Amino acid sequence: MPKSRVTSIILAGGQGTRLHPLTQARSKPAVPIGGKFRLIDIPISNCLHHQIRNIWVLTQFASESLHRHIFQTYRMDAFSGGFVSILAASQTVDSKGWYQGTADAVRKNMFNFSKAGDTVLLLSGDHLYRMDFERFIEFHNATGADITLAVVPVERSKVRELGIMKMDLDFRVTDFVEKPTEDLIVDEFSIPEELRLKEEFATTNREKTHVGSMGIYIFKKEVLFDLLNKYDYNDFGKQIIPAAISNYRVFAYPFDGYWEDIGTIKAFFDAHIDMTRPEPPFNFYDQDKPIFTRARFLPAAKITGSIINSSIVCEGSMIEDASISDSVIGLRSVIKAGSRLSRVIFMGSDAFETERRDGDGLGIGKNCVIQNAILDKDVRIGDNVQLINKERIINGERDGIIIRDGIIVVPKSTRIPSGFVL
Repeated sequence: MPKSRVTSIILAGGQGTRLHPLTQARSKPAVPIGGKFRLIDIPISNCLHHQIRNIWVLTQFASESLHRHIFQTYRMDAFSGGFVSILAASQTVDSKGWYQGTADAVRKNMFNFSKAGDTVLLLSGDHLYRMDFERFIEFHNATGADITLAVVPVERSKVRELGIMKMDLDFRVTDFVEKPTEDLIVDEFSIPEELRLKEEFATTNREKTHVGSMGIYIFKKEVLFDLLNKYDYNDFGKQIIPAAISNYRVFAYPFDGYWEDIGTIKAFFDAHIDMTRPEPPFNFYDQDKPIFTRARFLPAAKITGSIINSSIVCEGSMIEDASISDSVIGLRSVIKAGSRLSRVIFMGSDAFETERRDGDGLGIGKNCVIQNAILDKDVRIGDNVQLINKERIINGERDGIIIRDGIIVVPKSTRIPSGFVL
């Protein structure tokens, strides 16, 4: 199939409530990741690497920073063709409300998709993965599928967060349930032994007991339109996919690479710590297929008299006489003398500070100790601050600082006075 006939729709309107406070003032796809990227860069980069250049991004919640990032980053030239176009939730003559779900978002923009290619690639805007979309599309065509779901084996503990399914030995989906809560249903959907004998599942860890949907779909365009016209459903996973199984050819494409739905603070934190490993499961250091993001033209990081181990330090950072381990240090981060960071995700700043203010400057002050923490952008941390969760709180809040699953989260633009201890 000519790649020009594939259109991608990226669903990027999610509020991401479980990632609060990182999503307090931005949508989940706009959350910074890996020190210098945003989550939306992942699906767009995957598309561009496989010559899918007709891309619609559907947005809704707190979308200003996401719109600005997309506009500043993805501009197609007149010779290569294609586009990355934003469709924000808006009122029309026919629709006065917000998007009510993933299917509703696509339905309300069907007029824009009338000239889409014969094949529609439907993606989430907030997952971390690399996928060969060419192989995915080839599988879809070879099976004669109307709908193809990308799937991964998952542990039982993750089943309640995903859609899970049954399939036959040809990978045709025979049943599907979204985020099941009853143990009887969960047991019923476990991977059968005959499926484990298939090459695609032969090496699957026995701890991975179910097949989970990645929220990545391929539709024949006419099938997508037919389903959205036929059913007044709002969500693909909960309603559209289960309804389609009996009347359409729905197949599952087994994916054997790294995929993570960064839906919680712990998942976000763990994914970043994994990036600091010598051989991370998700590799940003792929010269052939880099992850694209906005070009900022920043100076190199400036580091003086510091000890840095198993960490990522992004450009524009200024670090003096500090000790940093197992951490991700974002753009324009300032860390002053004597501070010690361990397992810290520091997102840095949106701009350099032109006027230095003693004890109240952007970044981390002198002689601070910070452990197991996420520091959002533009924080101001005074001298002699300790963020170590001294009382071993699992979930709580103090003076505007959030603790989730034992991880300290300092919201964007927070000021922490000198001598503060948590």
